[in-house]
Amino acid sequence: MKLIVGLGNPGNQYNFTRHNSGFLALDFYFKIHDFKWSDKPKFGAIYAREAINGEDYIFLKPQDYYNESGKSVKEFMRYHNLTLSDILVICDDFNLEFGKVRYRANGSAGGNNGLKSIIAALGTDEFPRLRIGTGNDELRQKLGDVDFVLSKYTPEEKEKLPEILREVAEKI
Repeated sequence: MKLIVGLGNPGNQYNFTRHNSGFLALDFYFKIHDFKWSDKPKFGAIYAREAINGEDYIFLKPQDYYNESGKSVKEFMRYHNLTLSDILVICDDFNLEFGKVRYRANGSAGGNNGLKSIIAALGTDEFPRLRIGTGNDELRQKLGDVDFVLSKYTPEEKEKLPEILREVAEKI
C-alpha cells in the first residue's frame, strides 16, 4: 500500500493558491483517472483508496491547514502500518522556478511549513516528496512570503497549470 499526500489548506478561498498546489495536483490526478474522494473524512483528512495496477493507494488531503499536515499523515501511516518509503508528499515550493517539478527521496523542509509539520510528526525527513515550483520573485517581493503562498496564480501561470499538473500526474 502507498500513501500519496497532497498539501494545501481547506476551504474554497484557498482554491488556486500557490500553497494548494498539492491539493490541485491530486484533484487533477483524480479527474484524469475518474477517481472520487470519500464523503467521510478520516483522521482529519479527505481521502480515497484506489487500486492501481494491482496495488492499493491511499490519497490524502489533510484538513488541519498546511502547517499542521503532519497529524493526519502520521495517523494514516500508523493505522495502515506504512513505512517511510510507502509515502509521497506533494507540495509547493516558492524557491523553485514556476512550473519546475522536482522529486527528492528525502531531505530538509527547505522552509516549507507543511513539510516541517510532517517531519516533526514522523521524527524524520527520510520520506519522498515532489515539489511543484511556484516561484515568481517579482510578486513574492511585492507581497512577502506569507501573502505570496496564499496568493492565487496569475492568469498567465494558471494557463500553464494543466501542462504542469500532467507532469506531476505522470510522476505520481
